[in-house]
Amino acid sequence: MKKGISIWSFSQASLETCFQLAEKAGFDGVEVALAETGEINLGSTKKELLKIKETAEKAGIELYSVASGLYWTCNYTASDPAIREKAKEITKKQLEIASRLGCDTILVVPGAVGVDFMPGTEVIEYDVAYERASQALKELAPFAEELGVTIGVENVWNQFLLSPLEMAGFIDGIGSAYVGAYFDVGNVMYSGYPEHWIKILGKRIKKVHFKDYRKAAGGLHGFVDLLAGDVNFPAVMRSFSKIGYDGWVTAEMLPPYKFFSETILYNTSNAMDKILGRT
Repeated sequence: MKKGISIWSFSQASLETCFQLAEKAGFDGVEVALAETGEINLGSTKKELLKIKETAEKAGIELYSVASGLYWTCNYTASDPAIREKAKEITKKQLEIASRLGCDTILVVPGAVGVDFMPGTEVIEYDVAYERASQALKELAPFAEELGVTIGVENVWNQFLLSPLEMAGFIDGIGSAYVGAYFDVGNVMYSGYPEHWIKILGKRIKKVHFKDYRKAAGGLHGFVDLLAGDVNFPAVMRSFSKIGYDGWVTAEMLPPYKFFSETILYNTSNAMDKILGRT
């Protein structure tokens, strides 16, 4: 497996600095993100993106995935049709960016039934959310195939796709090899066991996020450093071995430490080496 780190695990810094820090800490690659503003944004040009790719290569860092936090406020399941259309345009832009950066996957939050940690977020009826998200991804799949970039649907705290069986059925219903699962190990801990999800999702898993979660803490405060929580990483790794997954695993550690923020990179890198059997 290749060891990556999310760009969200860094304090505010240029991508060039982040790439250099990641390489120094022992990571093979960095998962970048599309945002409204910043070095990778909705208006990024081909020239700008090729420069970022070149910068990563010079730092000895691979770029393999493009995430985005834009889907929390603009997604496929919203009541407003204009917002749903904008979400699809975001995905198209994200796919184009990934293609130009040489990434083979994008991370997509497919929408939400409800988001408890974001007060004021609208609640969408479950069956309506399912149909809207499914239809959007069916429309986007040919665009992803044309660019050769896979759409990875992440399991998040959105009261949607709450079991591995449902996630598997949802992905199969899209009917495209270019739509799969972006599986987050820590996100399922509040309601299940990641090793079970891995077994059921199997070859549908295109990319993986590593996080850890301490159940006793509850809520967002339950997310802790790798190996400090309740994720059974030996069982998780056995499950990955059984399904033959040997792709990228990306640590998504956010927010970074308040002081000496770069320390989280070294702590995370060391923990991942233990989990992956590198040491």
